[in-house]
Amino acid sequence: MLQVTPNGPWGKDRHPTMPVTLDEVLADLRECFRAGATGVHLHVRDETGAETLRPEVVNETCRRVRDLAAEEGVAAEIGLTTGEWIVPDLASRVAMIREWEGVDCATVNLSEKGFETVMTTMLEVGIGIDVGLWAPVEMAPLVASGLLARAMRVSIELDSGEPYFLTGEPSAVAQQLNDALDAAGSDCPRLTHGMNDWTWPLIADAFRRGHDTRVGFEDSVLLPDGTPALTNADLVRAARALRP
Repeated sequence: MLQVTPNGPWGKDRHPTMPVTLDEVLADLRECFRAGATGVHLHVRDETGAETLRPEVVNETCRRVRDLAAEEGVAAEIGLTTGEWIVPDLASRVAMIREWEGVDCATVNLSEKGFETVMTTMLEVGIGIDVGLWAPVEMAPLVASGLLARAMRVSIELDSGEPYFLTGEPSAVAQQLNDALDAAGSDCPRLTHGMNDWTWPLIADAFRRGHDTRVGFEDSVLLPDGTPALTNADLVRAARALRP
């Protein structure tokens, strides 16, 4: 799967064509599907452009994205974030997730308090767990949770910046996490991607390993040669060009 992540938590101050409104996101995704994207990682926005987990907004967004994918002949996976920063209160966040419809999977960051509760809730309502694994230090709590074996996928998400300030070559850090997952006995599908300067090295790394990967303005607004992309579809096409 080549997943596109069109905006993340960012706005037009990051890129002038950042899709924020639902109409902008849908227009952007149409071009990304035509460019070769086969999955979507959404940060759903409300009418003000703010990120939201509210069921009525999530469900309408997912319905319209799925209709769009069907129009384009793409059996796209629709994934969301469960980010703690969007709804800090755990009980409120879980209550919203219980009412979601049309969501294939959602990323749960191991760095966030209560990740076990969020994952368990998702299992109860039939939403696939996409584990957000950011650093080797997160492996111990993941294994201790007993939930690794029930995950739909592990997303190896690496960035030289916050929260862990990882050092070394991106592919070497990715290797550490792959080795740790193997040692834990996990045969769960994996998606590898990076942020900022680590974006393109880790897309290439994912293709070498036969992993899923992702690209989009959430991770980087730059093409492999360091020039700004005009659209997310440009990034999708550049990622496809790296596929062996």
